[in-house]
Amino acid sequence: MEQLRYPIGEFKREGKLDELARASLIGMLSQAPALLSQAVSGLTEQQQDSPYRPDGWTVRQVVHHLADASMNGYIRTKLLLTEEQPMVKPFDEDSWAQLPDTKNAPIELSLTLHDRLHRRWVMLLKSIPAGSFERSYNHPANGLWSLDDALAFFAWHNRHHTTHITSLRKRMDW
Repeated sequence: MEQLRYPIGEFKREGKLDELARASLIGMLSQAPALLSQAVSGLTEQQQDSPYRPDGWTVRQVVHHLADASMNGYIRTKLLLTEEQPMVKPFDEDSWAQLPDTKNAPIELSLTLHDRLHRRWVMLLKSIPAGSFERSYNHPANGLWSLDDALAFFAWHNRHHTTHITSLRKRMDW
């Protein structure tokens, strides 16, 4: 069950990143929308409404969650670049996953949103000076997170959930 929940392993904060690692993670964020689109390509409505694991979200919910989480990540990035250690607001992702739009909306809406948002986010990340990656925000549950930490997390997070979908497709032979 743990392999189904964390198919690429749990996230581990690595601290300050060098420019090569940072560029690699920005590249992962850039590629994430295309990889997600490939992962869901050709799935039927019934397949989209299948959970990726027992008691897990459906593929549809995962796609919408990635757009929601990336919006939060993008906004947190802008906050930490424009304010001194801003306190960010967490969101109850399980409750968001139960909202009607997350459970019923066509995945194409979030695929497009995710793609356009990542284009903006990557453009921003590529344009800021290296020292900006040391800036941080304060998360009520997780404490201080640098932009390096957030970048590593959101690159991992996109791979994590996309792998939920690709692993399900492999197990179900879809």
